[in-house]
Amino acid sequence: MPPSPSADAKFRRIFDAHLEVVQRYCVRRLSTADANDAVSEVFLTVWRRIDDVPSGEETLPWLIGVARNTVRNVQRAGRRALRLAAKAQTGAIGHVPSPEMQVVRAAEYEDVANALDSLSPDDQEVIRLRAWEELTAPQIAVVLGCSEAAAAKKVSRATSRLTKAVERNTVRSRAIRKGGDA
Repeated sequence: MPPSPSADAKFRRIFDAHLEVVQRYCVRRLSTADANDAVSEVFLTVWRRIDDVPSGEETLPWLIGVARNTVRNVQRAGRRALRLAAKAQTGAIGHVPSPEMQVVRAAEYEDVANALDSLSPDDQEVIRLRAWEELTAPQIAVVLGCSEAAAAKKVSRATSRLTKAVERNTVRSRAIRKGGDA
């Protein structure tokens, strides 16, 4: 059954308004090829569930939630593929950082990137949702499926942990560069 004209118009509005944000979210977490596939998956989900997509201010957090689940599925599939390839080959396959992460680590933000890497995956995701996607605590609550108070607490705790990790890593890297013990 073809979509109704109103569903088609709703999809087009959502796509036009949020494509760039969803692309940025996926590219920050996946390779370019995987990110493009993930973005397609996100909007396929929107198309299939057009009647379930909230409107107004709730649209973006809902989309980020779908993108988050899609990215996690792509990452799981990638890990499975690596394990299978490792079994098929005699040598171990090492982790190769994404080009984006290589640039970040080479730039002046190396201490922050290393500190972020030292956090738990949940803390990393909260920091990325807040800093990169610029979501508010209520929007993060929708993405994570928790209360607004819990989301605000998660943001506060993750930010505090990141601050401490940056301080530790900065002191350590400066001591090493000066020839001291870390």
